[in-house]
Amino acid sequence: MHLLIVGELNSHVTEASMIAKKQGANVTQCSDISSAIQSIASGKSADAIFIDARLNIVALIEGLKAERISVTVIAYGVENDSKLAVEAIKSGAQEYIPLPPDAQMIAAVLAAITEENNTFLHASKAMDKIVEMANRIAPSDASVLITGESGTGKEVIARYLHNKSRRASMPFVSVNCAAIPDNLLESELFGHEKGAFTGAAQRRIGKFEESNGGTLLLDEISEMDTRLQAKLLRAIQEREIDRVGGSQPVKLDLRILATSNRDLKKEVEEGNFREDLLFRLNVIELKLPPLRERREDIKLFAEHFIHKYSEANGVKELPLSISALQKLEQHNWSGNVRELENTMHRAVLLAAGNEIEEDALLLHNEQEMSSQSQSIAVGGGLVGRTVEDVEKNLILDTLNHCLGNRTQAANILGISIRTLRNKLKLYNEDEDN
Repeated sequence: MHLLIVGELNSHVTEASMIAKKQGANVTQCSDISSAIQSIASGKSADAIFIDARLNIVALIEGLKAERISVTVIAYGVENDSKLAVEAIKSGAQEYIPLPPDAQMIAAVLAAITEENNTFLHASKAMDKIVEMANRIAPSDASVLITGESGTGKEVIARYLHNKSRRASMPFVSVNCAAIPDNLLESELFGHEKGAFTGAAQRRIGKFEESNGGTLLLDEISEMDTRLQAKLLRAIQEREIDRVGGSQPVKLDLRILATSNRDLKKEVEEGNFREDLLFRLNVIELKLPPLRERREDIKLFAEHFIHKYSEANGVKELPLSISALQKLEQHNWSGNVRELENTMHRAVLLAAGNEIEEDALLLHNEQEMSSQSQSIAVGGGLVGRTVEDVEKNLILDTLNHCLGNRTQAANILGISIRTLRNKLKLYNEDEDN
């Protein structure tokens, strides 16, 4: 566990730091938000950030997003300042720790973060086999290709592999190859030197260097441009990289994991993916089955998400009714676990009474049918509308259904994440004109 404290040191913060260290955390400290973001972006990883609630938490979270860094943010402040605590949670902090620090509370928070990173929920025999294989290969440094439909938990099993490996105390770094435009991905992966291109005001450490000593996950690698695949192949073969604009190679020691929701052999046949790169990545393949093929997991996941989002939204945790559970178990789940998570999040917020009933489960097929019915009733169906207009509404409605998750939306729509990104960019440009 790597913990970064953001704020000025005082006796209470120092005490909290000592408690965290006794729990096994590696603790570092930055006095302000800009230096904290710069520290993480330069390669010093963090599993959690404790930030003074008086600082601009929104700026921290937005800065982390801009650097494409995902980390748990916990606020701390004076015990009796309830207004500060509420503002911190509204600003995006996942927890609030009052000062003076309570050893049991800090231990519980750190344990929860560790558990979230380490837990792989499952009850099905199909997933028993996956976890058994993961346990066998985790101690090695072999590259692993994790495949399966969007939302099946590929990144979760990747974290599980890392946390079971000899590199568990070192950084786990994930980069979504589908979410980053092609012209930025090279710098994101390999870093760049100052002046390498317009806007490169200072040296930037890429994800390869950031994960040195640990594990690098290349998420949705099938979306990577073939030109960049050649440079990636060399980096994996030689275990060294060249920063953009650099003159000296940088030696690295790391393990490579990759995920894809596509058939990479088919992508090779169609000329979209390098065969030699596939061989390098696919030393071992873990193929995750879709949720519809492991329905024994549905009840376990549903109850887990009910607990998670009841706590997160400060509402009473309600049990799932028998009829609601049956409805969940009969659904097709094209978006898999991620779709189930979104469904249960909505259900927690919409439920009334003593149980979560069927009417709180706004499943995708029902929403789609309701939307179509309203369209026919109000506007006479699709006649008179342009194809572009219908397509735009479909894309935006699907994205809204997925709570903004582009990967899941692309999967439901049957298009690539790159196509979806380009469509959304076009819609934004239309609004600006």
